[in-house]
Amino acid sequence: MPQTSTTYQSQYLAWLLSRRMGADSADMLASTFVDAQVDLNPHQVEAALFAFQSPLSKGVILADEVGLGKTIEAGLVIAQRWAERKRRILIITPANLRKQWHQELQDKFNLQALILEAKSYKELVKGGNKQPFEQASRVLICSYQFAKTKADDLRRVPWDLVVMDEAHRLRNVCKPSNVIGKALKDALAHAFKVLLTATPLQNSLLTAPLLLIRANSP
Repeated sequence: MPQTSTTYQSQYLAWLLSRRMGADSADMLASTFVDAQVDLNPHQVEAALFAFQSPLSKGVILADEVGLGKTIEAGLVIAQRWAERKRRILIITPANLRKQWHQELQDKFNLQALILEAKSYKELVKGGNKQPFEQASRVLICSYQFAKTKADDLRRVPWDLVVMDEAHRLRNVCKPSNVIGKALKDALAHAFKVLLTATPLQNSLLTAPLLLIRANSP
């Protein structure tokens, strides 16, 4: 016999439906704003909303000038996905920026992260985790080089979001000389990606297929 909802449940469902916002509304990020410990600028909010606007794209390129806060923009996207309980999230960044990302997520968005490198990866495997990239309780951070060596692992994970910092490293991805770029392109083909770069990528659809590009300058 089908169950009927109580008056309270019906009212709660109506509230949930009525509070749904479009992808171009800042209200969409309301829960993220509550936890963010940072003064946000309008262009940063606009950039985060831009990342959610097209459900048909495979991601976006945020190509703001240096100093305009691309890390904050990406942090808003990460925090929103986390709030939606879409928690297979990976950040790929140059090795020297891994700790900075870890600190920024914790201090500004109250998000816990794990830096995956050779040592931590081996410790997780030794502890019984056969797939260290399968984490539901922390955002994962790794270097480009490490991501390349673990491309097979990356391919097995249904990522909710992949953020790639200093993404100009992926230029000429279709050329054999860019081994890292090609490996990541193949491994993350089905993931939604946010690419961060202050350096415009090549004007070629082969470089970043189905990615939307947004740029901002002072």
